Amino acid sequence: MDPTRAFVKNVKRVVIKVGTAVVTRDDGRLAVGRVGAIFEQLEGLNSQGFEIILVTSGAVGAGRQRLKYRRLINSSFADLQKPQVELDGKACAAVGQNGLMALYDNLFSQLDITSSQILVTDNDFKCQDFRVQLSQTVNSLLALRSIPIFNENDAISTRRAPYEDSSGIFWDNDSLAALLALELKADLLVLLSDVEGLYSGPPSDPRSKLIHTYIKEKHEGAIMFGDKSRVGRGGMNAKVKAALNAAYAGTPVIISSGFVANNITKVLSGERVGTLFHEDAHLWLPFTDVGSREMAVAARECSRKLQGLSSEDLVKILLDVADALEANESSIMAENDADVAAAESTGYDKALVSRLALKPGKISALAKSIRTLADMEEPVGRILKRTEIADGLVLEKTSCSLGVLLVVFESRPDALVQIASLAIRSGNGLLLKGGKEAMRSNAILHKVISEAIPETVGDKLIGLVTSREEISDLLKLDDVIDLVIPRGSNKLVSQIKNSTKIPVLGHADGICHIYVDKSADMGMAKHIVLDGKIDYPAACNAMETLLVHEDLSSNGELQKLVDELQLEGVTLFGGPRVSCFLNIPEAQSFHHEYSSRACTIEIVSDVHDAIDHIHKYGSAHTDCIVAEDHEVAELFLNQVDSAAVFHNASTRFCDGARFGLGAEVGISTSRIHARGPVGVEGLLTTRWILRGNGQVVDGDKGVNYTHKNLGLE
Repeated sequence: MDPTRAFVKNVKRVVIKVGTAVVTRDDGRLAVGRVGAIFEQLEGLNSQGFEIILVTSGAVGAGRQRLKYRRLINSSFADLQKPQVELDGKACAAVGQNGLMALYDNLFSQLDITSSQILVTDNDFKCQDFRVQLSQTVNSLLALRSIPIFNENDAISTRRAPYEDSSGIFWDNDSLAALLALELKADLLVLLSDVEGLYSGPPSDPRSKLIHTYIKEKHEGAIMFGDKSRVGRGGMNAKVKAALNAAYAGTPVIISSGFVANNITKVLSGERVGTLFHEDAHLWLPFTDVGSREMAVAARECSRKLQGLSSEDLVKILLDVADALEANESSIMAENDADVAAAESTGYDKALVSRLALKPGKISALAKSIRTLADMEEPVGRILKRTEIADGLVLEKTSCSLGVLLVVFESRPDALVQIASLAIRSGNGLLLKGGKEAMRSNAILHKVISEAIPETVGDKLIGLVTSREEISDLLKLDDVIDLVIPRGSNKLVSQIKNSTKIPVLGHADGICHIYVDKSADMGMAKHIVLDGKIDYPAACNAMETLLVHEDLSSNGELQKLVDELQLEGVTLFGGPRVSCFLNIPEAQSFHHEYSSRACTIEIVSDVHDAIDHIHKYGSAHTDCIVAEDHEVAELFLNQVDSAAVFHNASTRFCDGARFGLGAEVGISTSRIHARGPVGVEGLLTTRWILRGNGQVVDGDKGVNYTHKNLGLE
């Protein structure tokens, strides 16, 4: 639950307003599917004990559609040639209200809910007796689990359009909903719109930012409102006015989308959806909080300054970061110890705690890897190819930074250091979001690294995202963020891939195989298998499946491998062929990443069978063959389609530092851009520089294309 939404734990009575834009389609017809989905949520909340009061618009729009059709079929051809008189709005309201309530009653009846209709006018609320009777009637209906449905009785309303003056007790259904929320002592008012909430500008503008919590002192007068609703009387401006009136009189308000599935349920579960208006909002958030867009834009601006530095200056920054980490080792370890203790007391999985802990010597190892990066040849601005296109026209293909990276990672705080140093070396801006279990470690590491970056670049080169909810905002910034790299569970990677238009680089699973061929040196095989499984079981390059040639089951060598693994405390699960043979439990799935001292074993007929198994169940991360038959080994190396394929070496070698990359931002199993351990080169792209002397195309007349390779100078 988001801390700013914790108050919903005490919410019982809720007023929910659906506007015309929500209940009708673009063509003016009623959006039956959308309304039905909303009503299903209301039924669920009603059954949970919430008291639901519905305020609806849409009668005029629905009536206009029906009367237009009726006028059309009752008109002669001559009538249709005459200028069409605008339909009377009050007549539309009378007809539409009947149809609207017929639909609502039918939908609620199918959900076994009793609904009731209450039509009101502005004048009604001038009578105190009416207000008393209104409260009594609504309380009686709610006690019977009936859902009261309110609408302004436009058919007999004495108020006249336009309503822009906001005169009277209420002036549209947004203000009516706010009035009812106060009058009926509701705990929450939800205003459903056709957008996600209140934005800093028009929602269609990619520069506009969703405002999760409205702070009057900060946002009033600073927001540019767009046009009114496409169908209703008001727009977002009307909703904000109504929300402020209710919130500052004691009823919290959330403006959210009626188009998003389960949004009402999410609101009442405490998720940070939509825009919250609360009288205490100014006490929760600092007025200087930096939004997602501002953070991303600042990272881009700083990255451009970084790219303008000389290679010597860039190297100095990296060396300063390495020195700063070692100088602050005691503070870093103290914060990490606190994270580990908190994770253990919370009952986190042992594999997660293992990834969380910074073991002795880790800071020194990280500093060493940063110095390795500093010593490498300057990666940015390298000329990769020079071509003479035509006489005096030279084209250069050069390496350049990607721009701004968003990296979401879980558990491992050392990943923050590796990623930050790679971003600096490649000239990229960086936004980081670590897991909450490493909050203290990530905060101190970010502080140490940021303080080592000179003012000429700026301390906003690397932004640390602290709220999980900000991720959804960042994933929408495809105009500012250039690449997303998720490092974590399959669930995390899949969620991110499904939530953004920004390119995503990474791997969902680390299901690594070791295949022991019949030609293997079994002493070597034992060392490789044990190292692959027990050196660091939580790593993504740890062995998860052991495949053995069927001959090893008959000569006793398979049993020896099993004995060694069990001696090291490894829990074994088998495939169909091996489970009965070894009398071990059968694995539920071959496509499973244990990330612990457990693995799957299966017998295969030969190397071809092993390759087929890997392609069917693997994750294209890292796979290994142990064999002395080099023909078999080459077949495996050439045909296994994984990011890294090894012969007679542990899968644990698949690592950026061990590959000599200095560090890695992650392992990629995608087949475009970068693959395997992603170091500096994986964070670069290319651009073309053309040097000429006044040449023009002019239909290619007189241009003699030479396309001569000039080599590298």
